Amino acid sequence: MVKATHPSAEKIAVAFDFDDTLVPSTYDTFIEYLGMDATEFRQQVYDPLKADGWDPISARFYSFINYSKSRSNSSEKITRETIREFGQSLQPFAGVTDMFHRLQETATAIVPQVEVEFYLITSGFVEMARSCKIADCFKAMWGPEFHYSESGEIEFLKRSLDHPAKPRYLYYISKGVRDDDSRDDILFVYEDVPPAELAIPLPQVIYVGDGDSDIPCFAMLNREGGTAIGVYPEGSAQQWADHYQPSQGERVSNLALADYSAGSELMKSLTLAVEGICKKIQLQQLSTAK
Repeated sequence: MVKATHPSAEKIAVAFDFDDTLVPSTYDTFIEYLGMDATEFRQQVYDPLKADGWDPISARFYSFINYSKSRSNSSEKITRETIREFGQSLQPFAGVTDMFHRLQETATAIVPQVEVEFYLITSGFVEMARSCKIADCFKAMWGPEFHYSESGEIEFLKRSLDHPAKPRYLYYISKGVRDDDSRDDILFVYEDVPPAELAIPLPQVIYVGDGDSDIPCFAMLNREGGTAIGVYPEGSAQQWADHYQPSQGERVSNLALADYSAGSELMKSLTLAVEGICKKIQLQQLSTAK
């Protein structure tokens, strides 16, 4: 490579939100898993907390903690095992389980040595995601977590990850996720790193999300030359746009139904995004022998 050309990195990162992006809402689904009506629970428990000024993440976690503590029967309490079993029961949207392999095949067909890495950044219940059938497809997963009592019952919100904090993990991915990194030390992502030393340049990062928690990531990748793709689990693209009303800097490259089946608009969008990055890697590699 000559100094007049951009450095080449043979990796692509695809980062996802979880709820309503890869699976249906885990909050509503978990309420129903516990045998309650999700709409009624929201109206009677979650909505009053929000109206009282609670942060949405804290309100969701507290609603389950309070429910569990109110159960006199130990079998009805929410425990680490309850969370694990629910996560195992989650059914991803159509085509999700095959999507990871398909995108890797797309990349290697163009640049054989390119590796596609997958990440999860959620403001939901990451412990549920860690137990689901697609968990092994991700190199790393970040999100809010429960603290458990000695008996295994959920007790407090231990770790949160609000919407504005999500882009920090995209910087983390770009600079290189290392197995020996402590999550307490993640502030290192703000340190300046020469472009040639980045593990995955931000233009080679794709982020997929469904709503307001993802808009900070959309805006950040738009600034940095990455790719933002929006999804909606139901309804239409126009309904999504009317609801969230993203500004110019928050807009996405494409907006599609959360269907990852072969030939779907979303799968075509992801495939084109990966192909485009691979073509750029090919172009940059022309200078590596000079």
